Amino acid sequence: MLHHCLFITLQLCYHYDVKTPLVAIVGRPNVGKSSLFNMLAGARVSITDDEPGVTRDRIYTTIDWNGHAFDLVDTGGVDFDISNVFAVHIREQVDIAIDLCDVIIFLTDGEAGVLQNDIDIANMLRKSKKPVVLAVNKLDNNAREAQANDFYDLKIGEPIGISCTQKRGLGDLLDAVVGHFKTKAEPKEEADMPVRIAIIGKPNAGKSSIVNKLLGEKRVMVSEVAGTTRDSIDTPFRYMNRDYILTDTAGIRRKRSVEVQTVEHYSVLRAINAIRTSDVSVVVIDATEGITEQDVRLAAFVHNEGKPSVIAVNKWDIVEGEKSREFLTWQDNLKIDLAFMPYFKPVFTSALTGQRVNEIMKAIDEVIENHKKRITTGKLNQMFLDFCTVNPTQAKIKYVTQVGICPPTFALFGNKLDRLPKSYTRYLENSLRKEIDFTGTPVRIWLRDKQGDKE
Repeated sequence: MLHHCLFITLQLCYHYDVKTPLVAIVGRPNVGKSSLFNMLAGARVSITDDEPGVTRDRIYTTIDWNGHAFDLVDTGGVDFDISNVFAVHIREQVDIAIDLCDVIIFLTDGEAGVLQNDIDIANMLRKSKKPVVLAVNKLDNNAREAQANDFYDLKIGEPIGISCTQKRGLGDLLDAVVGHFKTKAEPKEEADMPVRIAIIGKPNAGKSSIVNKLLGEKRVMVSEVAGTTRDSIDTPFRYMNRDYILTDTAGIRRKRSVEVQTVEHYSVLRAINAIRTSDVSVVVIDATEGITEQDVRLAAFVHNEGKPSVIAVNKWDIVEGEKSREFLTWQDNLKIDLAFMPYFKPVFTSALTGQRVNEIMKAIDEVIENHKKRITTGKLNQMFLDFCTVNPTQAKIKYVTQVGICPPTFALFGNKLDRLPKSYTRYLENSLRKEIDFTGTPVRIWLRDKQGDKE
């Protein structure tokens, strides 16, 4: 009965695709937006980066508050002075963040009181139709808390008094934010929904050229200038009687190469959002540059999101053919640099000549099918019994079942499973992959015993 209950619980967790909410901090200049962002980012408790090669570009940060995970993004100070070119530029960036986010934290300055700029921002936020949490910053003591009542005049909700410097009221603020999240996960309607493909990579790796080649026409701008694509462009198309949506994204550089509060900053935000909402990602690598640290970081981000992927090594026409030393070197380098995702599916292609571009679509279909693959319980238990016989362990695995797909997720029930080292879990995953083709998709293995849960 215990096993049955755990199976039902896990099944509910993994049969649904739940998008992590995005929260944007908006306000006029000098109200403490960056201070609030840094304070909340420093308080996050659930994010770990212990996977090899997994160091994410922190253009935003992930927060976990009372079991609710969400992404937080800072924005530039909003100024409605149209004569200020820089202020107009920031407004465009803020509009992008508002368009993408699920909840807005409207930050104001309790010390300065309600200003005309605050009123203008409140009017702008009302038009967005997005949930807004009004926070009044710089209320550093009890005597100042009454000043929060002045902000009822903005007519955008109940003001929450906070102090970033004193860490006051942050819990109430976060409670209000997560209170706007949708708690009910909605299942995917796989039969009717088109497959969303995110094309990602560094600037000038050839992403737009690959999109155009797949579509058979010039649908997105192609240029030798890195960074031509500033937005994530969706293009629906049909291939082999199946509907797809290709998303060409902006080139993603290392964080230290991207100046915060620039157009590129928000282009990268949209690109990462495209990864998270996609069904599969194609990581485009420039064959003439070799595998770079940023290529590995992007692949790791897709891996951490639990998404299937295809590694497209582009500009292959410039290097020698498949039987050359270069090809063997590339294969070896991919195995080394992508060791944290040994399931990777490579395609050596050229958008310029069309060499093996069609193989990308075949690879996409393959990894998606593997992402949704189910294994019968009887077959799973026999396989894991054989794995444990070949490589015995003190822990006792009594029962194995698949509890979800996208990615394939398996629960192992038994005794002393909390003592299993990560190396043994990797052994089980590698053994499973030798028996079942999970090329191109991560898998998840969960350990369940009486002494607690362990992934």
